[in-house]
Amino acid sequence: MADIEQLDAARAMRRAMLGDAYVDSVTSDPEPAAAEFQDYVTSMAWGVWARGGALSPRDRSLLVLAMTAALGRMDEFRLHAGATPQTGVTDEELDELLFQVAAYCGAPAGVSARRALKDVRAAARQDAKEGA
Repeated sequence: MADIEQLDAARAMRRAMLGDAYVDSVTSDPEPAAAEFQDYVTSMAWGVWARGGALSPRDRSLLVLAMTAALGRMDEFRLHAGATPQTGVTDEELDELLFQVAAYCGAPAGVSARRALKDVRAAARQDAKEGA
């Protein structure tokens, strides 16, 4: 696959998982360096999602959630936790994942991720309430 085709596939995967509104918001900076950075991040991070292979989007989502929680990258954890309806990760699986994070990466990582998940779920409930 040519580089432009790979980038297009990565862009499509990012939009499918995170939604147009989010992707549009982070790619709207007209500064050339910002656009180049977004293409780099998209190619690197989302290219691995778009490449196929033995891992499903659900599997990849669980891995990203675990890794971002373990590393304390709560902004990214929140972003990916909010995308679980698109990735197929259930609330029960995400709850269980946090037990694994706490056991293998330490209580502080698990507690921080639990707090972040609580915020994500509260925002989702509020959005649903406002949309109803």
